[in-house]
Amino acid sequence: MATTQHQRAPGGGQPSGQPVRVPFPVVDEVARHCAQDAEPSTVHIEIHLPGRVDEERLRSAFAASLARHPRALMRERPRGPLARRYEWELTEGPDTDPVSFPPCAPGALERARAGALDRAPALTASPPLRLDVVREPDREGCVLLFTVHHTALDGPACMRLAATAAEIYSGSPIPPSPAPARPTAAPLPRQSRTPALARPAQVAPGSPGSAPVPGNSLLLAELPVPRRESGAPYTVNDQLMVATALTVADWNRAHGAPGADRRPLRITMPVDDRPRGPEMPIGNGTRLVEVGFTAAEVAAGADVAALLRTTAERTRALKAQPRPQLGHGAGLLTVPLLPVAARAALTRGLRVAAGPWTSTTLLSNIGRIPYPLDFGDAGRATAVWFSAPARMPRGLTFTTASTGGRLHLALRWSRTLLGERDGARLLDLFTRHLAATSSEAI
Repeated sequence: MATTQHQRAPGGGQPSGQPVRVPFPVVDEVARHCAQDAEPSTVHIEIHLPGRVDEERLRSAFAASLARHPRALMRERPRGPLARRYEWELTEGPDTDPVSFPPCAPGALERARAGALDRAPALTASPPLRLDVVREPDREGCVLLFTVHHTALDGPACMRLAATAAEIYSGSPIPPSPAPARPTAAPLPRQSRTPALARPAQVAPGSPGSAPVPGNSLLLAELPVPRRESGAPYTVNDQLMVATALTVADWNRAHGAPGADRRPLRITMPVDDRPRGPEMPIGNGTRLVEVGFTAAEVAAGADVAALLRTTAERTRALKAQPRPQLGHGAGLLTVPLLPVAARAALTRGLRVAAGPWTSTTLLSNIGRIPYPLDFGDAGRATAVWFSAPARMPRGLTFTTASTGGRLHLALRWSRTLLGERDGARLLDLFTRHLAATSSEAI
């Protein structure tokens, strides 16, 4: 394992032999301020394999992957009551073994999924993630199920760790990964006409039950990737964005949401410009932008073809504009003028006050998985699902990835907002609206 992380830091850091301390970046600090046990901020990832992995080989391969990406070997450093920063300590190795093999038993996958939503890995032990290798008696193959603490890492960073582990496990080098698609150099197209300060629509409450249990629920689906004509001005991401907007608009009209016919929708979209190769920075590396839709644009009977074109213009403009990861205001909350405890209280208070202006929902499209995820005799991944946290007040997220020409969709929602039947209804709406964006339907 590389030991440079424990040498003297440039400019007079810790003495040799002491863990290097890394101040929390803005994204990590804001997430840490707002952490709560009722709705843990976890990223859940499932990699489905046709065969079963060898326990010792996988443990060894994942340990070697962490050694190649030592930035993942971090834990939160203890701090005093007047400390002005959260800090990560980079550790020489894992504090605890992150890989576990739960007993092969009926229902093991559902239990592992529930654990991924309900129990976040500890930030005080390195690395802040878990990998459960799930097997069931009546299911061929196995599932590598990751639970990631979103204060420390995002989904693409964890996927890079998994890809390196697959390369080591199989002994087959990963072919070079294409760089993320970027907008071509051109005048910036027009953006949304929704007023910047307009209060957006929120997802209307469904039927969570008389005494809903705090936390998130999850529904996974496999769908066909919607077709596009060659040279179409929009991307699959734009088709997903339109389907998401129309789904929420339909849902809100059906549930009599206040302002459903006049309030705009705002959909948060992560943008990730990091390279996908071994040099990919590990951590929280996406920036968040908001795509706006007027109420008229997503009214019943909307012109889907026109909406696709305008959505493509807006997403291209947003991707092309440089912007801090959480916007300009978040950086002010993390200036270390006050102790961490005071800034945390301020941040939480502002989050509650800004609840009515929180975006309507989040669509996180990972896109085509850029790695083969070849685990040798256990085979290549046949499906990969991600799900992003769905905390209130937003309460609903859509996360998509594509593998083998199929779209893998995760709907995740807060159980204080929606119930199981509500999730199934939203999936039906999304499936119908996504199909309406296909070139065959336009």
